[in-house]
Amino acid sequence: SLSFGSFSRLKTCELWMDFVLLYKNSLLYRSIFFISLCLFHPRYLSIAESMETTDIHNPALNYGIVVDCGSSGSRVFVYYWPPHNGNPHTLLDIRQMRDHDRKPVVKKIKPGISTLANTPTQASDYLHPLLSFAAAHVPKTKHKETPLYILCTAGMRLLPDSQQAAILEDLVTDVPLEFDFLFSRSHAEVISGKQEGVYAWIGINFVLGRFDHADEEDATVEVTTGAQNQQPISRRRTVGIMDMGGASLQIAYEVPSAITFSSPQEEEAGKSVLADFNLGCDVEHTQHVYRVYVTTFLGFGGNMARQRYEDHNFFFMFLSRLLTTQTGMSEDKPYLDPCLPVGLSDTVTRDNRTLFLRGQGDWTRCQEAVRPFLGLHNGTMSPGGVYQAPINFSNSEFYGFSEFFYCMEDVLRMGGQYNSERYSQAATDYCSTKWSTLKQRLDNQLFSQQADISRLKYQCFKSAWMFEVLHSGFRFPSDYPSLKTAQLVYDKEVQWTLGAILFKTRFLPLRDLQQETLRQNHPSWLRSSFVYNHHLFSLCILVVVLAILLYILRLRRIHQREQRQAEALNLLWAEEGEALLP
Repeated sequence: SLSFGSFSRLKTCELWMDFVLLYKNSLLYRSIFFISLCLFHPRYLSIAESMETTDIHNPALNYGIVVDCGSSGSRVFVYYWPPHNGNPHTLLDIRQMRDHDRKPVVKKIKPGISTLANTPTQASDYLHPLLSFAAAHVPKTKHKETPLYILCTAGMRLLPDSQQAAILEDLVTDVPLEFDFLFSRSHAEVISGKQEGVYAWIGINFVLGRFDHADEEDATVEVTTGAQNQQPISRRRTVGIMDMGGASLQIAYEVPSAITFSSPQEEEAGKSVLADFNLGCDVEHTQHVYRVYVTTFLGFGGNMARQRYEDHNFFFMFLSRLLTTQTGMSEDKPYLDPCLPVGLSDTVTRDNRTLFLRGQGDWTRCQEAVRPFLGLHNGTMSPGGVYQAPINFSNSEFYGFSEFFYCMEDVLRMGGQYNSERYSQAATDYCSTKWSTLKQRLDNQLFSQQADISRLKYQCFKSAWMFEVLHSGFRFPSDYPSLKTAQLVYDKEVQWTLGAILFKTRFLPLRDLQQETLRQNHPSWLRSSFVYNHHLFSLCILVVVLAILLYILRLRRIHQREQRQAEALNLLWAEEGEALLP
């Protein structure tokens, strides 16, 4: 669902894989496949490899497990990574484990762990199916060195501290009795919304390769780390993320330059939404020091925003009753809603009272109607008045997930690159289309498979809400060219759990670097060839060229042998023909 150059190259790589599996006995096909892979950027090679079945028989692989204990259920994710490549500036190459069918090793159970608030001693039993599932996939010999992290989110954050502590205590006490994973008290915790946002930001940037060294053609950014006597670092530009769910809105992005606050109050507000961390294995190196702005706006998700909008309309309904206009009290005098499609009749019930609505389908008026719900005040333009760190719109890139993608794709069919002018025109046309026509288009399957009646009813409102959040709330320019909306990246979901294990295991490369130091007597050219990709690339080209030359020589020898056999056979026929002559 993500259409850009690197994704197309990845799909081409997958097709080549399938092609070679069909003709795996041919040296020529294998050679062509090999040279094709070498022409890819090493990042795409790594991604292609991560989509294959994990080789559990490879003793060099390491494993890690993350359990995401959410509000509605819990999921376990199993990851693996090869030994660190020895370059202190690169991160571990962590990938999601895949089974023999090449499917991600993931399992989910319901309900959420927070339902055990009154029975905390059942927490370990609750997670037993997930941990058994993970134990069955990780090689038994690797269990003792496989870190296990149990991280709880929104559901647990709503519980009192005493109930949270009781659940975590049961896990810390009982899990090690049944499983040999590397698990300690610090590996089980309730993470904050800020941590969850940072982990999501780490995950998407890692998958996109934004933590790799910058190439000449890559967009770069100058970063000020804040360290004393430290010159600005030029490195690859990271991407920001925006995620609008049903109940909340979240944004996270790197702030590469030092921030100047206008007041102590603003500085205090900024500290609560800014995270400074080092993803690198060595604190002395600042190549992977990041300053990320991340915050969550509760009530700003698409569904909750609509609910707040309807509650506001109810207030006016009762006000109209006092003024005896009776607007919205009956089908004959409905409340005219600019955010519903033309001709749609709808009702909203609150406390056994019903508000009757009739759609007007006026997208411009809908924008004006939803803008006050952003809560722009306190001298800021950020939703809810929350402090927002500056964004360099001339040198930045963002991805929009969930409702940002659904608003553009489900009925407008324009997911991917965002263009405010095209989006505004498409939303205006949709809102002004008669409800009967929209239902007919749904019946004719002209919308995406995810589109349903609910999406059709509230698309006009949600498209206006998304537009206002982006341009009035976060102040993105109307001509901003670098926003992509997406559901999947490289044909898979990017979970915050990937970012979590990257952060939790960031010091592990030190172990491999120490082992590398012990092998300093080995030839240096051998190590450097595996550390630096351009050496590996040259080696790939050389091997492939030699393989093709050998294959051509083999074909020539076969042809010459067949030709000699044919000449000998012709001579034999000629001799036999002479013997038959009288």
